[in-house]
Amino acid sequence: MIQEQPRLCKSQLSALCQEWSELPAHLRADHLVERLYRFLHPLDWSRFPERSEERVYPGPRPAARAPFVAALLIRALEQLPSFGALARYLYEHPLVAELIGFGEQLPDRRQLARVLRLLSAQQADFALDASVRAIAQQLPSEQNKLFGDTVMGDTQAILAWVAENNPKQYAPDRFNKTHRPKGDPDCRLGIKKSPSSPRKAEEEAPPDEQTPPTPATEPQPANQLQIGRDILWGYGTGVVATTLPNGMEVVLAQITQPFHESEVSYFRPLMEQAEQRLGRRPRYGIWDTGFDAHYVYDYYHQAGGMAYVPLNPGPRGSDRQFSPEGHPLCAAGLAMHKVFDFLDRKSLREPHRRDKYVCPLLYPQPSASDCPITDPHWTKGGCTSTIASGLGSRIRLQIDRTSEEWKAVYAKRSVVERINSQAEHLGITRPKLRSLAAIRNWNLLIYAIINLKVVARLTTA
Repeated sequence: MIQEQPRLCKSQLSALCQEWSELPAHLRADHLVERLYRFLHPLDWSRFPERSEERVYPGPRPAARAPFVAALLIRALEQLPSFGALARYLYEHPLVAELIGFGEQLPDRRQLARVLRLLSAQQADFALDASVRAIAQQLPSEQNKLFGDTVMGDTQAILAWVAENNPKQYAPDRFNKTHRPKGDPDCRLGIKKSPSSPRKAEEEAPPDEQTPPTPATEPQPANQLQIGRDILWGYGTGVVATTLPNGMEVVLAQITQPFHESEVSYFRPLMEQAEQRLGRRPRYGIWDTGFDAHYVYDYYHQAGGMAYVPLNPGPRGSDRQFSPEGHPLCAAGLAMHKVFDFLDRKSLREPHRRDKYVCPLLYPQPSASDCPITDPHWTKGGCTSTIASGLGSRIRLQIDRTSEEWKAVYAKRSVVERINSQAEHLGITRPKLRSLAAIRNWNLLIYAIINLKVVARLTTA
């Protein structure tokens, strides 16, 4: 069940907070106003977190932020190409401006852009939070209990609005990852991921089919890599989605980071958001190969479910076997002996404990004069192995990914791909914005639009 959030203040959007029959007659007579009202009204605008009026702030009182958020949602919905187009839209439709809370003084394009960039975290998250809550309120109680029980996650690349992404423009530091583009110092250089597949398949591919190396100094992309498409300066947006019983797709969480961050770095923040909005931990998660980390499996195992993630075997392979007690087996099939555990701060993004195992024939006391399979490691002190502590590292290697059940569940990952397709249609991949804060807030509004379209279909069904 979606948790109720405390009321922070009274919204300035009095018209959107009222019932349709309570609005003035001149607003109800306008068809455009009615369409936008029906779309935006399901958000509980009375909970919009305006700045508290009780605290004394220096300087003049800023304009209320709720009308700006409503205006930005209209820009995303109507697919207006710029803030200038949005300003003209409000000028040409004064009844719409009145509906969302603007008075006689309408904002210009600079003020609209500035407010998008300066929205607080609570104000930026409001639309997505409220849209998820509105969807949950439309579901019967028995469906609400399972809402978000299975989630799908993925990331998408966002092209920064900088000269370094233009292959026709000279940029001497185009491939220098320490460079900060003048147009947007927050963006970072990265390579767009290829379709999900284990690294081993790529390593075994013929030389002419392997991924070309990252270009370092050449002003032209290496081999098949193209500027702005495969290698780019930009950001990444991660999203967690779920489905309703009728098949509709809902966005539960979203974060935006500079493009150089790894895929798995999105996992923890996304699931924290999803838990907060659902009030509980999802039991099943479907992710692509980039999220093949032991703590992903451990997360869903602790929730009483399972992670569906393709295995990325890496250089050590995927043929490791375990004893019933969870000890790795050596090449001779013997359960190895654990000698100690330690905190690993380097091998993965987040520190974690790892267990060290050694040959059971030599530790804790020698019990054989030779290895039963004459393994070459015997003369060097026997086989050793390190593996992450906890069940996640074992579950990761013991899942049967060839079963029909696993394949059928993993096929549901297409849900998040369709969400990404909708977001791309709304302009998420090429925003003409120049800061991480502005792009993050814009992404939240786009995903809120996707949810509001679901609310509209639920209320008219």
